[in-house]
Parts: sequence; structure tokens; C-alpha cells
Amino acid sequence: MNQGHLDYLASPEWAAALRTDLLPWLETVAELGDDVLEIGPGPGLTTDLLRECCASVTAVEIDSGLAAALAERLRGTNVVVISGDATEVELPSGRFSAATCFSMLHHMPSPQAQDQLFAELHRVLRPGAPLVGVDSADTDLARGAHVDDVFVPLEPETLGERLRAAGFTAVTVTAAGPHQIRFDARKPEAAAGAGRPASGHGGAA
Repeated sequence: MNQGHLDYLASPEWAAALRTDLLPWLETVAELGDDVLEIGPGPGLTTDLLRECCASVTAVEIDSGLAAALAERLRGTNVVVISGDATEVELPSGRFSAATCFSMLHHMPSPQAQDQLFAELHRVLRPGAPLVGVDSADTDLARGAHVDDVFVPLEPETLGERLRAAGFTAVTVTAAGPHQIRFDARKPEAAAGAGRPASGHGGAA
């Protein structure tokens, strides 16, 4: 992430925009529940919002410097910061009540890496839990802000198909003005009897 982009994500202007724009949308699309996973918090202004409305937040940040700074700033709060690649960090299956991705997917190196993340998020969510996210639209303004930086924008026309391929249902992808796309989806509810040990002779190894 280039320095100008990072400075903006730590700015009062971005914090204000999150509270007046992102937070109301979140409150309308999903109940986040008690145990939320955030991918790519960066300086953590989105984490600040999440920790106010959720009992527990786990934030996974690939940049070790940003992760260390966020962990220090939020020491003693209801946030656990993990330094690592979210496609490789070993988190328990079916643990989280919601997962969030706020303006970070375009920083991943390829669409294949993004798809790997979608599959991993599906694995760690509880049945019925939501995935919610926002990301930059592919505009000249966005590309100008990512000079000397990774920029792999999502294609709104194919994002729904990619999320469904990862196992999600109830997928919605919308434009939020000319510069942002928003999406939400859910891991399907568990089928009746799913996860129970089989009866009879096949019930134990």
C-alpha cells in the first residue's frame, strides 16, 4: 500500500465517512453477531466500528507493521489481531458469526487469491452467517490512488458468480455511487442432521 493511500485510511476524513456511510449500510444488511472476523483492517478505523457493536473481533492483517501497531493500540480491548495471510492463517472451521472485508480485496495479488480467500471465509463462518464487504470500483481515480501499489479491482458483473462458486448463497452486489461496490452473502444454513455422528456401526472409526 503506498503511503498516500495508507495516510488516507488513517485519516479523520475516512473515519467520518465510515460512520456516516458504511455503518448505516452494515446495520441494514446483516446482523454481525458476537464473534466477527475482519480481513485486512489496515490502520484499524473499520475495526474501531466493529468493536463497538460486536462482543469479539478477530482482525487478520498481512502487513506485519500495521498488525503490530493495531495490536498495541487495541491491547486490552475485545479485539484480537493476527499478523498473517488470511488465506493461510489456521482458524477454526465454523467459528465466526460474520466476516467482513472493507476496501482490501483489491490489494490482493490476483483474482485467484481473492477466490481462495472467499473459500476460506466460507469455511470459518457458522452456517447461516453473513459475509459483508465493500471495495473500490475500477475508476481512473482509484487507479491514480494506487500508483506503485497493487490494484486488482473486483468486476461487479462476475463477483456474484465467484461468491456462489465459493459456496455462498443470497448474494447481492450493488454499486454505491461511482467509486465503490458493496456485496453481502451468506453461508447456507446446515442441512438437518448435518454434523451429527452417523448411527449404527459406521458411527465411530
